[in-house]
Amino acid sequence: MKTSNSTLSQIPKGIWILGFVSMLMDISSEMIHSLLPLFMVATLGASALAVGLIEGVAESTALIVKVFSGVLSDYLGKRKGLALLGYTLGAITKPLFAIAPTMGIVLTARFLDRVGKGIRGAPRDALVADVAPSHLRGAAFGLRQSIDTVGAFLGPLLGAGVALLGMATIVAGWKSS
Repeated sequence: MKTSNSTLSQIPKGIWILGFVSMLMDISSEMIHSLLPLFMVATLGASALAVGLIEGVAESTALIVKVFSGVLSDYLGKRKGLALLGYTLGAITKPLFAIAPTMGIVLTARFLDRVGKGIRGAPRDALVADVAPSHLRGAAFGLRQSIDTVGAFLGPLLGAGVALLGMATIVAGWKSS
């Protein structure tokens, strides 16, 4: 009987890399998305309806694009390139949230971020299936998803920590004035 340590050591390096890239992308996304509604309402003056519409459009876009990216991935066989395109699109949208002066920029950034998510999802999963030996596919998918979930957990915590640190800095500045 194999131990879990020997199973982990058999999982190809590419799966680990995909897991850590997913984790870092989730950390950055969740840091932003956990604070984005507050930013939209408090800073940009958005209504709750506008926040809901933007989030609905963004998430439905990711789900729709995912269907087509899976078909495209199978047709082209360029799984790595499509996954890289999706991760790149998601990464380049992150600074837009920080400099967004209007709801239009937030909507555009959120839309493009979710297009990136939709593009990368199916090809990334197919790449995991392609790279992992058949007897380790379940472990490979589980490992990649587990590492990704760590990012989804850490992102909001880090976002809240940064927000609290910023607030503490502002309060300290007021007290010293």
